[in-house]
Amino acid sequence: MLTLYRWPTDDWRSIGAEMPSEIIWVDLLNGNAEEKQFVERLLEIRIPSEETLSEIEASSRLIFDHGTLYLSSPAVRLNEDHEAEITPVGFIIGPRVLVTVHFWPLTVFDDVGKRIGSDDSLENGMCVFTSLLEAMVERGADVLEHLGAKTDMLSRRVFRGGLVQTKRPVRSSRRMREALENVGDLADHLAKARDVLLGVGRIATFADEVGSEWITASSKKRLEAVSKDVASLSDYETRLSDKIQLLLDAVLGFINIQQNDLFKILTIVSVVGVPPTIMVGIWGMNFKTMPELSWTFGYPLAWFAVIASGVLPLIWFKRYGWFD
Repeated sequence: MLTLYRWPTDDWRSIGAEMPSEIIWVDLLNGNAEEKQFVERLLEIRIPSEETLSEIEASSRLIFDHGTLYLSSPAVRLNEDHEAEITPVGFIIGPRVLVTVHFWPLTVFDDVGKRIGSDDSLENGMCVFTSLLEAMVERGADVLEHLGAKTDMLSRRVFRGGLVQTKRPVRSSRRMREALENVGDLADHLAKARDVLLGVGRIATFADEVGSEWITASSKKRLEAVSKDVASLSDYETRLSDKIQLLLDAVLGFINIQQNDLFKILTIVSVVGVPPTIMVGIWGMNFKTMPELSWTFGYPLAWFAVIASGVLPLIWFKRYGWFD
């Protein structure tokens, strides 16, 4: 879908051989071949494909060619299951017109688009580009704050006794499994937020440096502010990543402790069961001459010996703290 901002008509096919001066932003949302050819013909630019925008090397994401900036950065969208996914976004910036290329609807783009015509700060393509970056950074900050709150909540569960229950190991195992899933979900969302912030920081710095010939003073200051915001958010993201790694190590440590407790129980059971098994095996032999067969109290004495041989190891384990 092709959207032209600052132009009274919705029919882009009615535009002649030149792009009207009133248009400051051309937005291509999963544009078809006809729409791409229309924009390329009027603005004498090339519209990158999704594969090109998805490339990760800096030489493909940051390009200055014949007075035009070709920039790309990852963005986050919500799929049909309301799960976050990375999608590429392209920015083609000239002295007057901004062209954006994306393949899924993005809330940030819709919000900025609604301000076109009513916000005096959006007077040219570079101002719109700067506003888009500011909105992406603000959205990234909100995501990091949300992830920080969830990390703090999970940290309280892990380190304040809400994860391990010695009396109900099955329930404890289920909680540990859920904690691991939550840690993995936090790490995945944090990685996506990091990719977006790094991409925004790179293109903001590149546009500020390379586009200085025709960039306005206000846009230059705003781009510098975007770069500083990204740097501060990156520091916060690093601390949050370290905390998530600590939680992962802690959960895995609790799992190892629980496994050790299980092996300790199995060890106690096996050791306690060995002496009675030996005695029962001896008295279960079918020899003709066995002194115990003629004992008057042989049967109760055998029971007493079997029980005592199992109780004595339990007393020994208890004395040396195996049940603590």
